Amino acid sequence: MHELTIASALVEQVCDHARDRGASRVGSIRIRMGALSGIAKALHFCFPSAAKGTLCDGAVLYIDEVPLTVMCVRCDAIKTPSGHYNFRCPDCGHPTPKVITGREMQLASIELVGADAPPAGAHASAGATDNSLSSQGI
Repeated sequence: MHELTIASALVEQVCDHARDRGASRVGSIRIRMGALSGIAKALHFCFPSAAKGTLCDGAVLYIDEVPLTVMCVRCDAIKTPSGHYNFRCPDCGHPTPKVITGREMQLASIELVGADAPPAGAHASAGATDNSLSSQGI
């Protein structure tokens, strides 16, 4: 079950960040996951087990799905295919093997609870969402 491994890596990364910021716990985590990943439900299911006994214990995991988009070289435009595994342009029918979005998994934000004053340049406060990890891949 590689979803548990991914959930554990996510928890480890978030806990490291929370400890660095002096947080007492993590309130919530928001990730962006591509539609092609196919593991969103399983990750959501595995997350509480991976978080148990850590600063993430009890945190809410939000998963925002990133839609599949592909590049059609014939139309010279980014398109949304008619299905997740239909890699043809919906307008001209030309094959579109270049995926633009839909495969990513990114840590978008973390809500820290009881965080100390943030380092210079950061804007996190107790109970605030810390976006300093925006767009980091997991």
